[in-house]
Amino acid sequence: MYRSSGWPCQDALEVDLLGAGLLERVHVPGQLETLRVTDAGLAVLAGVQARNRAALTQHETLVQRIADDQVRAGRIAYQGLTLLSKPGDAWLQLRPDVYSIRNTTREDRLEPVIHEIKVSRADLQADLRRPEKRGGYQALASACYYVLAEGIGEADDVPPECGVIIARPERLDCVRPAPTRPCGVSFSTWMTLARSTRHAWLEPSMDRL
Repeated sequence: MYRSSGWPCQDALEVDLLGAGLLERVHVPGQLETLRVTDAGLAVLAGVQARNRAALTQHETLVQRIADDQVRAGRIAYQGLTLLSKPGDAWLQLRPDVYSIRNTTREDRLEPVIHEIKVSRADLQADLRRPEKRGGYQALASACYYVLAEGIGEADDVPPECGVIIARPERLDCVRPAPTRPCGVSFSTWMTLARSTRHAWLEPSMDRL
């Protein structure tokens, strides 16, 4: 409604918004009735936008934390890759939060791992309703982990084919190791890695440099 010209749909949702004072009816002589977002409605939109920004910031912070942890463990980590996977009959385009491989010249020892980051209960539940996405990740990696911000879920919430890490303020707590399986890296994935920038981690003492 905020982005539109205000033409009413005359549905139950508009009734709720009008009743709550978030929309108001506008009558201009000789024109059709329109709806306009009230000052109270703008305040609600601003609050939602602020919460969304906070959630994004929390998510990105945890993504960085996991990528840093993988690099400290001697792995090569990437963020925000778009990878092709074909767990069944159809190709999927997937964007794992963190994708990492071992720093080795042996192709059979790369052991790609995917970490999927969740900072809200609603996001976790929505993701768990997508078994095809998990299947796509399993086709791309030797192991897949859900990283949950503390308080949004437990290991029992996540299917057993995935590991679970609880991100506590002071540490990353692996409460269930992921089952591992042999998995190579496809040519398509290699090309994506070649065009991408790996995650670089600096020790806190190096920041000033």
